[in-house]
Amino acid sequence: MIQAISTPPWPDYEIIDSGEGEKLERFGAYVTARPEPQAVWKKSLSDEIWRKKADAYFEKGNGQSTEERGTWHLKKGVPDVWEMNFPGEQFRIKFKIALTSFKHVGIFPEQADNWNWLFDQVKRLGRDSKVLNLFAYTGLASLAAKAAKADVTHVDSVKQVISWSRTNMEMSSLDNIRWVVEDAFKFTKNEWKRGKKYKGVILDPPAYGRGPDGEKWLLTQQIDELLQLTSEILDQESGFLLLNLYSMGFSPLISETLVRVHFPFVKDFEIGELFVEDQFQKKLPLGTFCRASW
Repeated sequence: MIQAISTPPWPDYEIIDSGEGEKLERFGAYVTARPEPQAVWKKSLSDEIWRKKADAYFEKGNGQSTEERGTWHLKKGVPDVWEMNFPGEQFRIKFKIALTSFKHVGIFPEQADNWNWLFDQVKRLGRDSKVLNLFAYTGLASLAAKAAKADVTHVDSVKQVISWSRTNMEMSSLDNIRWVVEDAFKFTKNEWKRGKKYKGVILDPPAYGRGPDGEKWLLTQQIDELLQLTSEILDQESGFLLLNLYSMGFSPLISETLVRVHFPFVKDFEIGELFVEDQFQKKLPLGTFCRASW
């Protein structure tokens, strides 16, 4: 059965409105307006109200790249970096929000339910359970696992993002996450060759990407092999797998089929869509997931 899971109640985050290819969100003390291609409906609020509410808005550039760069325009006195909190069901983390040239701010709020799930999985498996976070970005999933006392390895190909993740760890009063600047596919293959095993693996692969040495990542061409490698490094006696797919056109059934093919020993898993709901009850889907535990 395909589920639809929304962001849990969160004092530091809300999506105010969405539509016409944009979303209006509050992160902590500040409101941002930025592009969102899946918001194909009309806005509920007028452009004038959006302009009044937005402390920072993102203007796309004229480049021809798939993920287009742009520029943030800030009201007077609004910083381009600030702090934010997430009060998990059993833990609390703090992290940095920053306005990047690719419209991202360092957090994907729709993932919040997954952070609670990850914390619970590590608690179930026990202290010092080895957890691998691939394509780990700014590390909020890593922080959730570390808050539950996991032994976390955090892999991302961008050195600056690793530095951001380390800052988030320190802000959250956590420590001892293993940081790896490497291509996620290459790292997983090497861990398999080394005979390494993990109790849990978190996968957040983008549609495309580049490793630090120019390695190419194409989701449609490599996800099947990556999951095969992942099945080889996961402990089959007890563990978990979290797979997120953001690529438009990838349904939850793709996640289900991949898991059934590569993890035949898994009997308990759930699939679905993650979404945020604005103040006008418009539901904005922001990716699919598969959560497996055994």
